[in-house]
Amino acid sequence: MDTTILKNVLSSEISSTPHHDGKTKLASVLVIIYGVEPKILMIEKSKKLNTHAGEIAFPGGKWIDTDHDLLETALRETKEEIGLNLSRDKVIGQLDNVRTLNSGFNITPFVTILNDIPQLTADGEVETILHIPMVPFLQTLADDPDPNHNLIQEMYTFTYKDKIVWGASARILKQILNRLKS
Repeated sequence: MDTTILKNVLSSEISSTPHHDGKTKLASVLVIIYGVEPKILMIEKSKKLNTHAGEIAFPGGKWIDTDHDLLETALRETKEEIGLNLSRDKVIGQLDNVRTLNSGFNITPFVTILNDIPQLTADGEVETILHIPMVPFLQTLADDPDPNHNLIQEMYTFTYKDKIVWGASARILKQILNRLKS
């Protein structure tokens, strides 16, 4: 898959202003796609975390009041979690928000496509940094409802080696897949 095509398909207007009603927990993530033969960068969260322990996710996290906007949150959290320092101008688009079922976060996903990435270092919140070949990974989509999480209409799973990607991360991946198909 050519990165020019990816950029055309995934580029969009960015609206990163947090709309906070005081009740909804806000978060944002950065979908990082890189390389000539595109890879998606994901993380396996530490098993010691209180929420989302051991899950496969995109780098990112909770919006805090000192963040200018949700894009700043995604960039800050990405730098903290994996040591990748990106400027705002490297972000090319935004996907539709997704909600986590068990922790109640409303997540805004932002997209960046890079030629390459430097050596990364996981912090204490990250067990492993995963560099997943994008095309074969997206082909693992299983859209049979997960019986353990059937409260959401859109429950998908993707598989990478022995790891299952589900929940909000899988719904973000499904958006990418849908855009590539159209």
